[in-house]
Amino acid sequence: MGIVFAPLGLVLVFTAAITPQWREGQARLNIGGTGSLLRSGAKGQGVGVRSGSVEALLLLRSDGLWESCLQVEQSELKQCWPIAGPYQRDARVRLVQGLVLTSLFLCGIGIVLACIGVRCWTDLPLRRVAASGGLLVVAAGLLSLTGLGVYTHNLRRLGVDPSQGLNNPKFPQLSLSPAGSLYFGWLGSCLQVLGGGALLFSFKRPRCPTCPSRQEQAVCPACHSCPEMTSKTDVDVYEVSC
Repeated sequence: MGIVFAPLGLVLVFTAAITPQWREGQARLNIGGTGSLLRSGAKGQGVGVRSGSVEALLLLRSDGLWESCLQVEQSELKQCWPIAGPYQRDARVRLVQGLVLTSLFLCGIGIVLACIGVRCWTDLPLRRVAASGGLLVVAAGLLSLTGLGVYTHNLRRLGVDPSQGLNNPKFPQLSLSPAGSLYFGWLGSCLQVLGGGALLFSFKRPRCPTCPSRQEQAVCPACHSCPEMTSKTDVDVYEVSC
């Protein structure tokens, strides 16, 4: 469980970190002009909505930790750029960036330690090494959960000037909501915590059989320290007379 969940959580958190769909919003932009309709593509499908002599474009805005995108609905017009301005300078965005990067680093180190500790090619694992890897994976999951919680709690206030609010000439009445990358991050973080916990608590010291003459003394599975057990043969010999 830990070997499967920990890498899967790492992939999901990494996917969430590099994609720009942490929050998204729609804005209707009015474009002046009479008798003209904005069209895109060879098929001539309109992407604007005529309202009298004024056309309205529906813009889809999305923000991530390192990139923002703007797309016109029902068209292939899309533009992405690195985050800048008040959103980039927001201390909460920088905090989330640091937490996510630290989480990815710790989870990667934890998976390496877990693979070394599990040692699937041998009979006995290195329990302490595997448990240390599980502890790092759990810590990584908790860090990413903290960053996601901070971002979700302040989602509509990140990079927004309180004096101006969300409305501005370029994006009037912009309503922001959680997007797909945020859900990928939540799922990946939970998988990290579950996988790390499985690695941390699943490797226990095996119970060895006890020597019949000394019940309080445990022996290894091969029973090399117990004369009563070592003297027994694994093969029964029978005499057959013809």
